[in-house]
Amino acid sequence: MARFEDLDVWRRSSRLCVEVYKGLASCKDYGFKDQITRSSLSIPSNIAEGYERGSDKDSNKFFYYAKGSAGELRTQIYIGIEIGYVTKETGMLWKNEVEQLSQMLSALIKARSN
Repeated sequence: MARFEDLDVWRRSSRLCVEVYKGLASCKDYGFKDQITRSSLSIPSNIAEGYERGSDKDSNKFFYYAKGSAGELRTQIYIGIEIGYVTKETGMLWKNEVEQLSQMLSALIKARSN
């Protein structure tokens, strides 16, 4: 039986979440740090919750939440770069990864909708 842990999108989003947490470990702006780590954590969490749901309709609802959190995370990465909390190099790596995750989620939603 397939498990959410087997999904590439879940593994990659979990890895990104860990990178965000580690990358902002020394950030003293707890409000910003809380927001960006929450959105990064929300992506794999919603993928897992959606995958464990009984129907494709229920699953897709949570995959859409994960996709929304990906947009939120991208916004926070841009702001983090602008205010100097995230280096441009690291921020662009994170941004590119989260864009790919969004595309993967779109494909997963489309596959579950058919």
